[in-house]
Amino acid sequence: MSDAVIEARGLVKKYGQLEAVRGIDLEVKQGEIFGFLGPNGAGKTSTMRMIGCISPVSDGELRVLGMDPATDGTSIRARLGVVPQEDTLDLELTVRDNVLIYGRYFDLPRNVVRERADELLEFVQLTERRNDRVDLLSGGMRRRLTVARALVNRPELMLLDEPTTGLDPRSRIALWETIEGRVADGTTVLLTTQYLDEADRLASDIVIIDHGRVIAAGTPAELKTRAGDDMIEVHVRDAGQLPVVSGLLAKIGHDPRVDLPQHRAYVAVDDGSSRLMDALRALDGHGIAVEDVSLRRPTLDEVFLALTGKQAQATDSPAQPADA
Repeated sequence: MSDAVIEARGLVKKYGQLEAVRGIDLEVKQGEIFGFLGPNGAGKTSTMRMIGCISPVSDGELRVLGMDPATDGTSIRARLGVVPQEDTLDLELTVRDNVLIYGRYFDLPRNVVRERADELLEFVQLTERRNDRVDLLSGGMRRRLTVARALVNRPELMLLDEPTTGLDPRSRIALWETIEGRVADGTTVLLTTQYLDEADRLASDIVIIDHGRVIAAGTPAELKTRAGDDMIEVHVRDAGQLPVVSGLLAKIGHDPRVDLPQHRAYVAVDDGSSRLMDALRALDGHGIAVEDVSLRRPTLDEVFLALTGKQAQATDSPAQPADA
């Protein structure tokens, strides 16, 4: 094993006869945001629970902060900051008290906890709400408070499990900025998400898993090449013409896709410039009323769909052990 912050080799998690994680390899380096992606039931949460030392490893090797969770769980947890899928805030306490009480779990002196609570509430822009009860906060504010609470022990490693699920776009961006701010200060982050734009913006390295196995790994740019060198995208006025457009695109590329609500079809091609001209000629020859035709790089969403056969969508995960 190396000196990586997290390193797994052949990691397995079983629940009785169900094998939720099937021998995955994982390496997270100091000071990076590492994206851990997959559809519901892929094995993400089961892996996070093993890394967080709250679920034992069934087989394989795992080191977190250079230690073995089987024997050093208490020491590892003291150096972690965890943001679970579901908020576990005390709704009847104030915003500030939630941070203060959580800080005491780490045996921090009261004056240190008070100082850090005030710093963290300012960092997540909740200072003006510090004396409000948590049940009065919006969903986005609660998630930011959960992040602030997870930072009270100044963790070396943060585990963020679907941190922005259910948030509106403005709240998501605010939370992204909070995460990026902690990484700038040296914190390492392992992020599970089904929002592909989130992984594309935040993560420097990504692993995609499905059915408990790693099916792809690399930087966002590297993974995008897996969906094709280029994408030709066609927007039409009449969605009824999309089947015809898809048929035309199938002749110049491979695996055409149709997005009916957006009135668009797109296809992966190997030689974008020449294939774009072929597409334009074919569309014109069939009298397709085109709004726009573009040549672009594939998105991470398209990579996800190509690799898993499933459209990425953020939904509440089923109860353990079905997810993972």
